[in-house]
Amino acid sequence: MKFITALDRYILRLVLMPMFAVFVIAASLLILDKMLRLFEFVSTEGGPVGVVFRMLLNLIPEYAGLAIPLGLMLGILLAFRKLATSSELDVMRAVGWSYLRLLRVPFLITGVLMAVNLAIVGYLQPLSRYAYAQLDYELRSGALGASIKVGEFTTLKDRMALRIESSEDEGRKLKGIFARVAGKKGQVLSISAREGQFLANRENRNTIILRLLDGTIVQDVNGKQTRVLSFSQHDLPVDLPAIDRFRARGDQAREYVLPELLQLGWNNSVPEVERAGQQANFNYRLVEVVMMALLPLLAVALAIPPKRSTSALGVFMSIIMVVAYHKVNQYGESVAELGRIDPFFALWGPFVVFALLIAWMFYRVAYVPGGQAIGALESAYAKIGKRIRKLLKRGEHVRGAGLDPRGDDEELGTVAV
Repeated sequence: MKFITALDRYILRLVLMPMFAVFVIAASLLILDKMLRLFEFVSTEGGPVGVVFRMLLNLIPEYAGLAIPLGLMLGILLAFRKLATSSELDVMRAVGWSYLRLLRVPFLITGVLMAVNLAIVGYLQPLSRYAYAQLDYELRSGALGASIKVGEFTTLKDRMALRIESSEDEGRKLKGIFARVAGKKGQVLSISAREGQFLANRENRNTIILRLLDGTIVQDVNGKQTRVLSFSQHDLPVDLPAIDRFRARGDQAREYVLPELLQLGWNNSVPEVERAGQQANFNYRLVEVVMMALLPLLAVALAIPPKRSTSALGVFMSIIMVVAYHKVNQYGESVAELGRIDPFFALWGPFVVFALLIAWMFYRVAYVPGGQAIGALESAYAKIGKRIRKLLKRGEHVRGAGLDPRGDDEELGTVAV
């Protein structure tokens, strides 16, 4: 007997397409939402546009940690929902295929995605978080060329005030330049120029050259002597502000990879407060990965609507349950970091409750004749939908008869006195 049959390959095709579609859509929506805020932030800081895409690239592992479980669950759910609504699932059950047997391929997919997600949350996410924080620091500090903002006065080393009216060609061509430079001997230079550009200084990396074109220099010496000079080209040295090196990786527990967390979280030489945070983050990452093993059972439990019904309530419930459980884990991690509860119970306690709930839901669908995991909710949903449809039909009838829906004693366009 073959381990993978033609029916398994059929289920595989049904699962893969919606799974990848959900993964791409979920990741794209999260990235697009963040992209708008990053563009606003980078433009405010005056940084180059390219840094936005570098920051977004470092956010992909963060969003993949949630998009992969959602894609897996919805892929399986939509595949089994299609089988159920087309009565194919009834045929498979009639010939002796159990739900667990039908889930053979979905469980294989789950195992592969669990390994991928473990690599993401265990290794890629910590490194990408640190890289993102480093880009954010460099952008705010001006290490990416973002310290001089267009249309504002910028002070450099308390001896120069610089203002640039506008810029073109991604900052390479500057227009409307004004600079006020204080000399060591009490002299003050007020410089204005029509345009200019920044040039690298090969002799001194801490200084750049601002080449000015078509401008005027007003020199004031101790408020007594004033001289005015015109120039067609003038090179003004600009001292760059000193930028501290970014901190080393590991300022936060989320920046450690799993082996580092395992080593530090149970090391008695580490302060107790830090150990609590590291243990909480370690358990949080593990429980997020292990939870994926339950998703095929949850997907099947919510995929099968009541007979003679095409209700999609299970699809919405599945998303709500997975996202809510993710938020509960985040809250448990935060509480455990404060030392208010043991990290193991804060993270694995909700997992046990979630697992028991899923096991009961799957048992109701798989082993109870006519059983429904969310039967009460389906009944309430059907009654509400029926009432809404009845109200809509009544409104259409009233409008078609030319009557005012507020009452039978009033006609449209008249006022009762």
